Amino acid sequence: MSAGGDPLADFDYILPPHLIADRPPATRDGGRLLDLTGKKPVARKMTDFPALLRAGDVLAVNDSRVIPARLIGKKTTGGRVEILAERILGENILLAQARPSRGLQAGTVIQLDSAPDAVLRAEKRVGELWEFSSDLQITDLLHRAGEIPLPPYIRRKADAADAERYQTIFARQEGSVAAPTAGLHFSEEMRRKLELGGVEIVSLTLHVGAGTFAPIRSHPDSHKMHSERFCIPAKTAEAVCRAKKESRRVIAAGTTTLRALESWALQSGDAARSAERAGGSGWEWVGETDLFIRSGFAFRAADLLLTNFHLPRSTLLMLACAFGGRERVLAGYDFGVKNAFRFFSYGDATLLSRD
Repeated sequence: MSAGGDPLADFDYILPPHLIADRPPATRDGGRLLDLTGKKPVARKMTDFPALLRAGDVLAVNDSRVIPARLIGKKTTGGRVEILAERILGENILLAQARPSRGLQAGTVIQLDSAPDAVLRAEKRVGELWEFSSDLQITDLLHRAGEIPLPPYIRRKADAADAERYQTIFARQEGSVAAPTAGLHFSEEMRRKLELGGVEIVSLTLHVGAGTFAPIRSHPDSHKMHSERFCIPAKTAEAVCRAKKESRRVIAAGTTTLRALESWALQSGDAARSAERAGGSGWEWVGETDLFIRSGFAFRAADLLLTNFHLPRSTLLMLACAFGGRERVLAGYDFGVKNAFRFFSYGDATLLSRD
């Protein structure tokens, strides 16, 4: 613990607000890349990324697709309510964060602004979240009345461009309320270059919940991550297992991909020894994870991590520091600030090797 007794002071840094990106770069692969795999930070372009990988590397990406998870409506009393979907629990049941102008009670009916006939009923509180029901199918309701849920540090409303640019080229499986942002840096041209260079690209699914970005309100030892669903397909399991057995590198594109891989490795046994379970049998792993990766975590699957810059004092910054080493990562962030890198979801990327 740092001096003064603040357990999060070791994961803090000063970020000038003008370095927070509120728009993506002109092209998907048009951002910058901070290479933190060596002794000193190196400023590169994102288009340099394929040249940093080797033939035989396995690149794992998250194919989750962002749903229009932000809903705005009003109670019958007239009070405004903002709802951020966390998870679809059933055909007509939604688990969500709720930010009412005044208190919310079970039985409250909320009429949604963008679809006058779309109504949600508050059923019960579930921890910090609320369970809502609707006569409409929740998936249909979200697509009719929902908006793309940009992060709160982007201080503008989502527009038509975000509907395309806040999805990755890998997005297939609907369910995330925030983009797996490392994937935003990939263009179709970059994917072709990687494949031509002998990199094997495999996908997995982790549906990102808003709880992933919840602040640590007390001590990290008592912080509880919200549970998220993930799936490791048989093809991906087999590719990762083969790579580990043959001492080839596994690169995780994003913290969500890393958490899914490491959760799978923990839950199914060491990735290097579980090839027998995966080999040719159509075996896949479907599970839930509330894994909080921090200093001292024993990584089993990933060798490199491509990720964006993360908020100060956050669980994601703690994850990056656990993977790449706190001093190296924070020195890189200092370098990034001094060299005007763009931060957070629409910002630039970092590449970390395992400490």
